[in-house]
Amino acid sequence: MTAFLHPYARPAREDFIEIVRGVGAVVEDSNGRSYIDGMASLWYTNIGHGRREMVDAVAGQMGQIAAYHCFEPFTNAPADGLAARIVELAPLGDARVFFTSSGSEAVDSAIKLARVAHSLAGQPNRNLVISRSRAYHGVTYGGLSAQGLPLNQEGYGPFVGGMVNLPADDLEAAAMFMADRGDEVAAVIVEPVQGAGGVYPPPDGYLEGLRRLCDQHGAFLIFDEVISAYGRLGSWFGAQRYGVTPDLITFAKAVTSGYIPLGGVIVGPAVRGPLESDSVYILRHGHTYSGHPTACAAGLANLAIIEREGLIDRVPGISTRLGGGFKSLAADGLLAEVRGDGAVWAAGLHEHHDANVLRDGLLERGVIARAIGPSTLSYCPPLVITDEQLDTLVDTLADVLR
Repeated sequence: MTAFLHPYARPAREDFIEIVRGVGAVVEDSNGRSYIDGMASLWYTNIGHGRREMVDAVAGQMGQIAAYHCFEPFTNAPADGLAARIVELAPLGDARVFFTSSGSEAVDSAIKLARVAHSLAGQPNRNLVISRSRAYHGVTYGGLSAQGLPLNQEGYGPFVGGMVNLPADDLEAAAMFMADRGDEVAAVIVEPVQGAGGVYPPPDGYLEGLRRLCDQHGAFLIFDEVISAYGRLGSWFGAQRYGVTPDLITFAKAVTSGYIPLGGVIVGPAVRGPLESDSVYILRHGHTYSGHPTACAAGLANLAIIEREGLIDRVPGISTRLGGGFKSLAADGLLAEVRGDGAVWAAGLHEHHDANVLRDGLLERGVIARAIGPSTLSYCPPLVITDEQLDTLVDTLADVLR
């Protein structure tokens, strides 16, 4: 047993697959075995593995100054440049960007920003945060308290107060709660497509309905786009994919394609207004690495690759080939259901199958998918994946199921 205590793993487990290198949509382990990375590592390597341009961007920045904090009065050019680029791409209009190092930190930051903005606007009673079942909002206490996956919460209580978890996709339940206690609600937080909870796209009209409820009752709408941002759904942000404009957007993962940890919150006008209303107010929130120059240099290089290579334009083809392939398996009776959108998909399994057993069967055949609970295999491949590799993902799953 090694000294490394692994995340989301059995602490008693002793054997792990050591990944040593990767190129494109393929990674290799220490035994020389290759795998098609059907999960883009953990929902994030949109540009694929082994990009020399990323190495050069990171090394170049580290050769100037690798790290320096951005607490007042300091800043750096990569942080300023990446924030400006993200605002250009985002659908929030006159926005600003607060940087973190992870999606979990981004979610906690969005919750804090929503609450403090209401307080600064003279409504300190607005502190409730509404989320929904199946939601995954990270593992730090704010997002953990808001999420709707009880197994992830087991043993970690007590949780942050003021969190209200409602049934997923039930707009009527949200409307009833808002009608009763809307003047206490700071924000509604929602993933455009629920990812780690099993890959569930929103029902038609659901996100639009949440936007209307927030407008009617004076609450902020937070889109948790840690998975969906930067091309995963066929647009830069899920907000654009579904035509709904939130007040805050959390992001991480694909902003750097995971080459360096980076996350953040896009802060729209409704939230930044109260924050900027008092010239002497100090935002007493931030992380040591908020605006880390090397991480931000990685973000700039990554977004440039996505744009230059037109990787977002690959998403419809991935959707057709991967999602369509899984639908064919369902039509043949091999899968119970198929869920997904863009370049993120889930294979829903029959009761006699076990997701972890199937995951291991896929690994033996050189394919990586992620087991979610006992009945779901999720797929979220790099956007550089080839058609042949997509076909292999589908064919290998069919082989294992049979």
